[in-house]
Amino acid sequence: MKNILITGGAGFIGSNLSLKLIEKGYSVTVLDNLSPQIHGADAANTSPLYQSIKDKVKFIHGTVTSKLDWEEALKGQDVVVHYAAETGTGQSMYEIQKYVDVNINGTAIMLDLLANTPHQVKKVVVASSRSIYGEGKYKSEKYGIVYPAHRVAKYMDEGNFEVKYLDDQAPLALLATDEESKIHPSSVYGITKQNQEQMVMTVCPTLGISPVAFRYQNVYGPGQSLKNPYTGILSIFSTQIKNGNGINIFEDGKETRDFVFIDDVVAATILGIEMEEANGEIFNVGTGVPVDVISVAKGLIENYKVEVPLTISGNYRLGDIRHNYADLTKIKNKLGFSPEVSFEQGLQQFAAWVNTQEVENDNYNKSIEEMKVRGLYK
Repeated sequence: MKNILITGGAGFIGSNLSLKLIEKGYSVTVLDNLSPQIHGADAANTSPLYQSIKDKVKFIHGTVTSKLDWEEALKGQDVVVHYAAETGTGQSMYEIQKYVDVNINGTAIMLDLLANTPHQVKKVVVASSRSIYGEGKYKSEKYGIVYPAHRVAKYMDEGNFEVKYLDDQAPLALLATDEESKIHPSSVYGITKQNQEQMVMTVCPTLGISPVAFRYQNVYGPGQSLKNPYTGILSIFSTQIKNGNGINIFEDGKETRDFVFIDDVVAATILGIEMEEANGEIFNVGTGVPVDVISVAKGLIENYKVEVPLTISGNYRLGDIRHNYADLTKIKNKLGFSPEVSFEQGLQQFAAWVNTQEVENDNYNKSIEEMKVRGLYK
């Protein structure tokens, strides 16, 4: 299986995966629309992500919402790695049709073609997301293992940001989220990723194609778009710091995420492509370590050696989760994957790279205003 199609292959994860696969001797085709939100207005000439791959892959400037583009891209491919998607939890709550069209309909077109036209595809690897879990897995003193419902404005307005379960007043103990955990996304983005995953895992086996799904945690690292104000907390904070702007920490700053370095994500994905043990399986990809948001902000400020004010405001976005981090037992046991880059190491590498880049305009407040006028930001 030497011919690999990567949809969204000019994006952050896709471009890094492309380069590593080429290094290993694969022939890579990329289908990407060079979205201005990620690549800027003149992507063909100025996007570092695109520039890094344009002379090394067969590049198709197109979209997964086009059947014709899919038909061209699928020719001669042995493996499809499906990354192309609209990303951003907050934005998905008001760009609903766009997220559904790209993430769900784009995947449906691919599967329809695989089901009804000649091809040589043997494996489909789909990028799922930790967002499909919604709130993570917890232990209640009263009820045992529980999966709390989404938080509501009534309680967060009062500064009660931690999750509760029914009438249990004791604090819940956060646990690592394994692949058997409850699926209950709290955003349109999460819903669309759940649909992508389920369609691929359901349809492909009926076609004699091996599916693999990776539920990525928060991926970061050198090369991440610094232009996109809708997703990527490290990039957003970095752009604010480099512009000398203060950082508004949502909630109480104690909300946590599992931040996984780009090199580890690429390594895990290649195992999924190459190993038969991955076929038909769903895997978490993360570090298994929760990091709170205020630690992220302070770590970046320390690395950049730029002092900007931090405000823990109590503001919040509807659709955001409180905590989630990955249980990696399955991917370790089946594929032998263990992350090699700690958050501290990765943060240093990321900050060192940002220091070599031109300072981007800070458009984060624009994204916040879009949510505010729709009642999604409090």
